[in-house]
Amino acid sequence: MASLKDVKGIGPKSLSLLNKININDVEDLVTHYPFRYDVLKRDDLSKVEDGEKIIIDGKIESVPILMRFKAGLNKMNFRLVTQSGVVGVSIFNRAFLKSKLLVGTDVIVIGKLDKGKNVITASDIKLDVLSNKVKIEPVYHCTSGLTNKNMSNYINMALLQFGKEIPDYIPEEFREKYNFVNKKTALNIIHNPSTSEKLKEVTIRLKYEELFGFMFKINYLKQQNKKEKNGLNRQIDRDEVNIFIKKIPFKLTNDQLKALDEILNDLESPSRMNRLLQGDVGSGKTIVAFTGMYANYLCGYQSALMAPTEILATQHYNNLVELLKDTDVKVALLTGSTPKKEKNDIYKGLMLGTINIVIGTHALIQDEVIYNNLGLVITDEQHRFGVHQRANLQNKGIKPDVLYMSATPIPRTYALTIFGDMDVSTIKEKPKGRQKIATYVKKNSEIKDVLEMMYKELQDGHQVYVIAPLIEESENSDLTTVNELKDQMKLAFKDKYRIDIVHGKMAGGAKDLIMEQFKDNKVQILISTTVVEVGVDVPNATTMVIFDADRFGLSTLHQLRGRVGRGTSKSRCILISDSDTERLKIMEKEDDGFVIAEEDFKLRGHGDLFGVKQSGDMTFKIASIRNDYKILLQARKDSKAYLEDESTDKDKLKKELISSITNVN
Repeated sequence: MASLKDVKGIGPKSLSLLNKININDVEDLVTHYPFRYDVLKRDDLSKVEDGEKIIIDGKIESVPILMRFKAGLNKMNFRLVTQSGVVGVSIFNRAFLKSKLLVGTDVIVIGKLDKGKNVITASDIKLDVLSNKVKIEPVYHCTSGLTNKNMSNYINMALLQFGKEIPDYIPEEFREKYNFVNKKTALNIIHNPSTSEKLKEVTIRLKYEELFGFMFKINYLKQQNKKEKNGLNRQIDRDEVNIFIKKIPFKLTNDQLKALDEILNDLESPSRMNRLLQGDVGSGKTIVAFTGMYANYLCGYQSALMAPTEILATQHYNNLVELLKDTDVKVALLTGSTPKKEKNDIYKGLMLGTINIVIGTHALIQDEVIYNNLGLVITDEQHRFGVHQRANLQNKGIKPDVLYMSATPIPRTYALTIFGDMDVSTIKEKPKGRQKIATYVKKNSEIKDVLEMMYKELQDGHQVYVIAPLIEESENSDLTTVNELKDQMKLAFKDKYRIDIVHGKMAGGAKDLIMEQFKDNKVQILISTTVVEVGVDVPNATTMVIFDADRFGLSTLHQLRGRVGRGTSKSRCILISDSDTERLKIMEKEDDGFVIAEEDFKLRGHGDLFGVKQSGDMTFKIASIRNDYKILLQARKDSKAYLEDESTDKDKLKKELISSITNVN
């Protein structure tokens, strides 16, 4: 692709500014799409009311008079001849325009009309004319030192010089099928639209192309994974697995058994497993993963499970050790706080193969960790790890099977994209005995009722989570902070109960210590930010109170609510907010995480479904997964058909599409 240096008008300074906003070559430049358009429609002087906004074009009739005042203030006046009469124009602090505003020059004036004085106080003057009474003007994201006009000029010059070289990723058969214009024409129109109808047509065409390219890559990755017979050679003893399942202290649900069967089939398949195991809060994904690791052990391979926090890793370790106590499986826990001598012993055991299963945090992907025969890699709450961290763990084995777990139900729309190259197992059915958590939306004025509900639970020996969205006060925000809440709770409950706080900025060790104390009921009220969204099971915690609940996505609220109701006692979740209560009321009636995720997706889009921005998320320049779902489905279907068509005349474009695949995992 041509260099930006080759575009006429782009010098070293402009080049640096364009690079600053991630425009690095000509293709980046011409696909830097407007984020909105200003529609300039000619007004009639006689029909605009006094004080109203006016957009009008005409020719300058008089030489502009410039008046300078103190403190750098200046004002320019001139007369303008328009199609509906002559009008005076005043504009402040535009002295630099005087040399361009010559008598007879065509200009567009935007401002407010003073009908009595017949004068427009202009906010902007453009050296242009309104053809067909309407002008659609693109508005771009820029940076300091780079104006909208600069950007428009650079884009149009690049299209003029290199427009024919811009790759078109829509195969000819689909361009003809949907009557799409070619890429250069589409780019010319989107940057210089003459009508809203043409703009709409090319916008759909460019969105389709972007989604077609993305879904082609996803389908290609999935196809390659199935084609490559590079899986480990296993023959699982299903009878042994069934004996293990019978020893589990509760009965697995049908969904759990189905997911487990899919995982075991993948483990025996000649292709590597690349599967997402998703399930609602408390649906029992972990026991399915544990059983998969046991099956992997029976075949003579090691397993590694990576959790996002030490406390969650420790919980998994303790649960698995208890489950495997009557077997010969050797399990190790490896985290950042594991003592050095113990770490060295674990490194040795993993290298020699005497340790069969290791559970840990990022410590599992340190250079010192060498596995003997790693066959299965599991990442828990996988969206909390960047793509590179997940890949590092996979690369520790020769060709391990990979299982991702997520307790955040993913809407089908999102799963098609970010997880489109994976097989997906879903657990919707909840284990028997799992109670529905009563949910209430309360206003701040009802705080007394909330405190009374908390007090009753505390009196019964139970514990309470209290969630705030911020850590400390900010001048720009009136959101409740954890420190403020701690003071309020101490005022309400005096010294009857121990209150502590935990948040993401705390050191890992300090955070884990407080969580451990809460688990052991040494802390009765835990005030926290969303760091408890994924955490330890505390069966004695029965109440979740969330302040400023309107600031959270529904999926995050559902995850937080899932921290309670893990024991036999009835549990409740209280959402406190004075605004957006209609959206929050969805939580009162709905406890299905998948339904909630779909609602969240409709309301908020895909950007904050998980409450975290992770590397590896897809970003689109013009398409939107939420708004363009129908285009996405069509592009997905077409790209799959195109990929599977083995006609040789399609090889060139296929190779271009395949070569552009980077970091899709």
